[in-house]
Amino acid sequence: MLMDVPRLFILNETIRNLYFHVSMWFVMMILFTVSLVYSIRYLSGYRYRNDLYARHYAETGFFFGILGYVTGAIWANYTWVTDQGQSLGTILKEPKLIGAAIAVLMYGAYFVLRGSFTDLDKRARVCAVYNIFAYAMLFPSIWIIPRLVGSLHPGAPGSDSGNPALNFNDIDSRLRMVFYPAILGWALLAVWITTLKIRIDLLKDKTLLQDESHS
Repeated sequence: MLMDVPRLFILNETIRNLYFHVSMWFVMMILFTVSLVYSIRYLSGYRYRNDLYARHYAETGFFFGILGYVTGAIWANYTWVTDQGQSLGTILKEPKLIGAAIAVLMYGAYFVLRGSFTDLDKRARVCAVYNIFAYAMLFPSIWIIPRLVGSLHPGAPGSDSGNPALNFNDIDSRLRMVFYPAILGWALLAVWITTLKIRIDLLKDKTLLQDESHS
């Protein structure tokens, strides 16, 4: 081991999950933001390519959101259940987990909505509007409401462990040396995956895109 992990109260060795759980949530927000931009661009010009980009960035963001939720659930099991002895009922009522689940499910509904249309133009328009709505709901469900009520999650009122991701008084400089590059690394990986998926779809829809460019 090159260096010891700076421990925080309750979190202890599990602080290593900061490089995965929190980083993946950051990447999810980045990709959802990019998807939002392309949805707005679609509504301003109705170009099929922008809808394609919006869909794929939302898909990859949704995938990283699932990974963030799973790693968070694992983290909660080790810190809240094992170390603090919290009951399953208390964990299930945790505002941060409920808000995160709502956020992920809203984007899951986005893909269900896309599959319910056969008309390309109508699907793109309706889904672009829904994408804007889903993005707007991310902030109250993940960032605002959980911080207004009592919570076991770090950074919330009543928490004993601070916010090891964003609070400079809590996070050790040695953690930041890995945490910030981890966000960048996961983000670059996510963008690379998304661009590959987009290129594949562009090749499949080459005829449609050519028709659009001539219209």
